[in-house]
Amino acid sequence: MKRPKTVDEYIDLVHEAVYEIDEFRCGLDYDPENAEQFGPLIEQLDGMVRKVFDDMVNGKYEWGYGQDLPFMPLLVRYGRFIPFQRVLMTVNETHKNGLDA
Repeated sequence: MKRPKTVDEYIDLVHEAVYEIDEFRCGLDYDPENAEQFGPLIEQLDGMVRKVFDDMVNGKYEWGYGQDLPFMPLLVRYGRFIPFQRVLMTVNETHKNGLDA
């Protein structure tokens, strides 16, 4: 997945990540075993990604200039269980390295 070329594309990508988290959470409603295991992870991830999105919408977002977003340790540890891992990785790469020129 390529990094976004514009700020609007980047905002859309972060919004897609928020949507994917919501969809994953809805799926957990039908799978109690996984809900117990992944529920706390998704809640924590949700808060972190929504903060990025809210900061963007409210004009408070700051580019990372080489720094990872706070959710990256979760993604490194549990990424293989997260079907939208690539979306989150692209959000982080854009945060760290800027838009794809």
